[in-house]
Amino acid sequence: MDDVNPTTSHVIATREALLGLFGPVSALASIKVIPALDAHCRRFIALSPFLVIGSSDRTGKADTSPKGDPPGFVQVLDDRTLAIPDRPGNNRIDTLLNIVENPEIAVIFFVPGVDETLRVNGRARLSVDPELLALMAVQGKLPKLAIVVEIREAYLHCAKALKRSKLWDFSAQVPRTALASLGRMIIEQSKSTDSIPQVEERIEQAYREKLY
Repeated sequence: MDDVNPTTSHVIATREALLGLFGPVSALASIKVIPALDAHCRRFIALSPFLVIGSSDRTGKADTSPKGDPPGFVQVLDDRTLAIPDRPGNNRIDTLLNIVENPEIAVIFFVPGVDETLRVNGRARLSVDPELLALMAVQGKLPKLAIVVEIREAYLHCAKALKRSKLWDFSAQVPRTALASLGRMIIEQSKSTDSIPQVEERIEQAYREKLY
């Protein structure tokens, strides 16, 4: 008997096959997309301390990146425009490079304790407008730039995914000791010759001194 690769032997490869696998879209889901932020979206964004940005380069190579700050860190400039500060990181700037090549992005907002999420899709540009950056200062420090999103559509996701994952359930939290330290994982993955204690100290120093 020939070997069967389970990852390729039952592939859904056409739109028709995919649609045939699922039932019709629910009535509310089909009409929930709105072209601009309303009062509910604005309130959600004002309460959100965390989001994830999805982007891709000109070839379609995809990336996701988390952004976090105190609630309200994303500035709603008007109903069709928002701005996200870019805080200090490791200077890979994958999302920023992608935006330069391909401005299409998707953003999903989370609010701790709330199982629903908010999705915003649109086109992004990078801005160093000093007046805009001044709105985003934390501890007297400005971001280097802002990701300005021209909104094409916004909509709320229901709570099923977060309910299934029990993301906010304290009893489902995993102790940090269940994983190796970040320094150890990076050293072992990269085969770096740096010592684990040195890398861990640099990481902790960055957490103490370079959040902003």
